[in-house]
Amino acid sequence: MTLLCVPLVARTVEEMVADAAAAAAAGGDLVEIRLDFIQGFRPREHLPLLLRGCPLPALVTYRPSWEGGQYEGDDTTRFEALRLAMELGVDYVDIELKVADKFMSFISGNKPEKCKLIVSSHNYEYTPSCEDLANLVARIQAVGADIVKVATTAKDIVDVSRMFQVMVHCQVPMIGLVMSEKGLMSRVLAPKFGGYLTFGILNAAKTSASGQPTVEELLNIYHIRHIGPDTKVLGLIANPVKQSKSPILHNKCLQSVGYNAVYLPLLGDNLATFLKTYSSPDFSGFSCSLPFKVDAVTCCDEHDPVAKSIGAINTIIRRPDGKLVGYNTDYIGAISAIEDGIGGPGSKDAAISPLAGRLIVVVGAGGAGKAIAYGAKEKGARVVVANRTYEKAVSLASAIGGQALRLADLETFRPEEGMILANATSLGMYPNTGGTPISKKALSFYDMVFDAVYAPKVTRLLREAEDCGVKVVSGVEMFIRQAIGQFEHFTGGMEAPESLMREIAAKYT
Repeated sequence: MTLLCVPLVARTVEEMVADAAAAAAAGGDLVEIRLDFIQGFRPREHLPLLLRGCPLPALVTYRPSWEGGQYEGDDTTRFEALRLAMELGVDYVDIELKVADKFMSFISGNKPEKCKLIVSSHNYEYTPSCEDLANLVARIQAVGADIVKVATTAKDIVDVSRMFQVMVHCQVPMIGLVMSEKGLMSRVLAPKFGGYLTFGILNAAKTSASGQPTVEELLNIYHIRHIGPDTKVLGLIANPVKQSKSPILHNKCLQSVGYNAVYLPLLGDNLATFLKTYSSPDFSGFSCSLPFKVDAVTCCDEHDPVAKSIGAINTIIRRPDGKLVGYNTDYIGAISAIEDGIGGPGSKDAAISPLAGRLIVVVGAGGAGKAIAYGAKEKGARVVVANRTYEKAVSLASAIGGQALRLADLETFRPEEGMILANATSLGMYPNTGGTPISKKALSFYDMVFDAVYAPKVTRLLREAEDCGVKVVSGVEMFIRQAIGQFEHFTGGMEAPESLMREIAAKYT
């Protein structure tokens, strides 16, 4: 079982002791005591206080500044502290590869049987090739490491694949982690690829390396205790991705139905390269969001007819034969939310949409804009597309038989009463919550405003529309409804737990 290690980076011994207790209460398996963070550290006084009352097994690290740590002194002083920790019965000691031979000579090879030696190498610039990583692992093994630790940095999410390849072929216990937000999957999927341990922090203020998730996230969102070699990998590939609530929603729902999969936020740069790199059948499904929904069309081998008509995909499924199939659940989610917002059927015939005959202005000509424009047209609405890049508005409007506008034209566009506005851009999305596609004054032209952005739940656009007395529909509704479709694709047709989805959305958005 991959161990969950909580790094302790407090500045005082008292705080560190308190954090060790918090780590045990949170569900950690061991703590990493970072001696280099303690101000005025005095080994003979402080180490007994730290180790003898520690509620969890302990790993002691005294990281020098030249390896990314805080310690500025000489090696001998550092080595003496690590040797003392061994004498006091510590479970693990971490020493850097650059000085591992020197340290082994210092302790004359005398290491307590209980204590395991982790020999580590950190690369804060990039992730080397598979060949170079394998050679690095061999060098670490050769100096007498009980456990190999290699930490690199992801410049691109595909870099993590090289670490995974080396981990699965390593013949000794290995900790293989890739730092930065793009390396998150190395930390969450450590149990799948045989990692000896992974790090989870107590909170965002107590991090020891870039990209570390919290203990709470690892245990209660990603459920790493349930991740194993056969676990399927799902995820949202987007840029940015940090703001998304999809990992919370999908993971809790997957667990509720007993489906063996984990859903990750995947900060990508190139969708085609990502899909080509992570081509194993275990990487079985992905949500696509900005800016990849249109790119996804050319990345898929087959397309659902609706997705092909829209020209945008938000769901990719990898079949057992390796073929990628694209779907679009955005249009159902958005259009049904808008219809419910309008309220009531469009005529006495309930089969006719309340959108039928209405004029809807869709702001944005990307993946979400295409889905909403297509869906509205299918429901009988008259569609106007407004976009910052006018040519893209013209292209989409032509495809669905609508009208194109420049974004600036919205300030005076009022051909009739009772219009509907649908924002399908990222304007107003976290962290740039001050953005809006249209002035408050112009919002009074509309009967209803829909915003596809759901983080935050109440965007500036919706807030200002409400101020004008206009009916609003939050993007949360679209988020839930498109997720229902995705969940069923991901799980091979299992019914999505809609009530749980709504409960999660209400809590986290």
